[in-house]
Amino acid sequence: MAINFDKALGIHEQALLLRNKRNEVLAANIANADTPGYKAQDIDFRTALSNSAAAGDQPMLSLKVTNAAHQHRADGSADALAASLKYRQPYQPSLDGNTVETHIEQAEFADNAMRYQATLQFLGNRLSGLKSILQGGR
Repeated sequence: MAINFDKALGIHEQALLLRNKRNEVLAANIANADTPGYKAQDIDFRTALSNSAAAGDQPMLSLKVTNAAHQHRADGSADALAASLKYRQPYQPSLDGNTVETHIEQAEFADNAMRYQATLQFLGNRLSGLKSILQGGR
């Protein structure tokens, strides 16, 4: 009997990829906190994850190829998350047009990092369970 890892891991693999991408976006916001005219962005996690789940076998959360040494996906698809980036509405925009509010970005980054670790731990436990099953419960 074959094990279907897509069914065994569920949506958590896609959630992990999405959390990673969101960390990158939030880190870019923090890094550009003093850049005049920079507009803070974020990913709507629920919408992006539900779009990924609706896609079924076609993963929506591909990673962007930024270096010629990176591996390419077999279907050659581009970064699917680029379209799901939204601009953040600032509470107090600065005079230079920058919309990054460092305290909000840092809080969102910390929350997302914690959720990333929780998803990673969940997947680790799930894989340990599968390993135990394959070894016969030893």
